[in-house]
Amino acid sequence: MSDVGDASELLLVRSAGNRRRAGRVLTYRTAAVTSLLFPPTGIPALLHSLRASSLVRKQELEQARLAGQRARDWAWISVGVGLSVYTVAFLVWLVQANSGGVRKAFFSSKLLWSGDTWHSLLKGFWINVQVFAYAETIVLVWALLVAVVRLLPGRACAPVRWLATAYVDVFRGIPSLLVILLIGLGLPQARVPIVRDFSDIQMCVLALSLTYGAYVSEVYRAGIESVHWSQAAAARSLGLSYFQTLRHVVVPQALRRIGPPVLNDFIGLQKDTALISVIGVLDVLNRARFANNAAGSLTAYSMAALLFLAVTIPFTRYLDYILRRQKRLLAGQ
Repeated sequence: MSDVGDASELLLVRSAGNRRRAGRVLTYRTAAVTSLLFPPTGIPALLHSLRASSLVRKQELEQARLAGQRARDWAWISVGVGLSVYTVAFLVWLVQANSGGVRKAFFSSKLLWSGDTWHSLLKGFWINVQVFAYAETIVLVWALLVAVVRLLPGRACAPVRWLATAYVDVFRGIPSLLVILLIGLGLPQARVPIVRDFSDIQMCVLALSLTYGAYVSEVYRAGIESVHWSQAAAARSLGLSYFQTLRHVVVPQALRRIGPPVLNDFIGLQKDTALISVIGVLDVLNRARFANNAAGSLTAYSMAALLFLAVTIPFTRYLDYILRRQKRLLAGQ
């Protein structure tokens, strides 16, 4: 039995040694590759890797692990910095390629530094912001109503549940562009009562509200259904009605969970306000088109894209902040 035990122990020792050697070789190769990718940060990774290899041979495993970790950290830094530098270099080359053809097409100084062009685009972008703000306000309320209707219990509520389901299926299945065309051009042409006197901007708000109301209602519904059934059962046992349970117990908990996905949909809504140009609204896209036609370039489109980025990027960063805060709160629980 002792021979068997000694043999097993020898195999374990050899296996551990093989793993250490394999890890050392892998770290060395990674550091070597990253040093070639971007030498200023790759060389420290290579040096730390060589030090880790030397410490392993001396059986100083604790120090070797620390040196190996530093090598991996420098390797990742090298990858990130190297890719960033090469990406910027590629973009600079692309802009200057073909005797500056890309720069002239997308970043012409004639429009890019024109105060009149910026003033015109900002006036158009203000229309996009207004459409977004009105549509977002309507969607927040309308989508919650649709979600509640879809979750109504009992056979008696089946017809209204089917109606809400049909609305969601239809407006989630039709592209936003087609909804804007059908509502913005079709309803005024058909002289539909109530909405026939709507302005083009009001028609666009209605179209986007119907489209994104279907999307956001599903987010609401998922959030409400994620609240454990025992919460509603406890509220009902205390004498609260179904709607009181939703208002005071279920919906407040659901709203705290659906913040990130709702904000994500609103980022999409902000971008889709550019579609209102198809029915002739003088938004930022149409004004950019007129400026481009006059100057013979696409620079005004690039300027319009920068305006959208100025709004959507802060939204995106705020969304990331909310996600990190939720993770911290869950970790604290």
